[in-house]
Amino acid sequence: MPTYSGSGLEFISRAPEQTRRLGQRLGSLLAPGDVLALSGDLGAGKTTLVQGIAQGWGSTDAVSSPTFVLVNVYRRPDGSLLHHMDAYRMQNALEAEDLDIEEMLAGGALLVEWAERIQAALPKDCLHVDMAWVADEQRSMKFTPIGKRAEELAKEFKKLAFGG
Repeated sequence: MPTYSGSGLEFISRAPEQTRRLGQRLGSLLAPGDVLALSGDLGAGKTTLVQGIAQGWGSTDAVSSPTFVLVNVYRRPDGSLLHHMDAYRMQNALEAEDLDIEEMLAGGALLVEWAERIQAALPKDCLHVDMAWVADEQRSMKFTPIGKRAEELAKEFKKLAFGG
């Protein structure tokens, strides 16, 4: 059962399929310019969540972690783009700035794994998703919106995913 605090939300996923379903609901709400800042150790479920987000957003592309290419781009039939960045190998926010985040947001939404490594390069208005390994099939997820659009997104997500 989810817990709410202010505009934030905490939840324990009990299976990878449940994490993907939550991602699908969140992905269906994304609009151009939205940023999801994903944090969590290896194995926390970030890529599993992104798989659901991309599917809910409308992409039929296969989702994989872009650790070595830095950014994967998923397309929707309407031409919209979903950018999936992995900041694990980046040393600082300056490296991320070279990737032209503003251009990515002009044509779509942005998902950033290991976002804490490049936080200074990200827009202030974003939905932070902190994930952690709890047990073999369980992952905790904490959704914290920062900014007006992120708060709207979190509110819509709560309603769609949990009915409240």
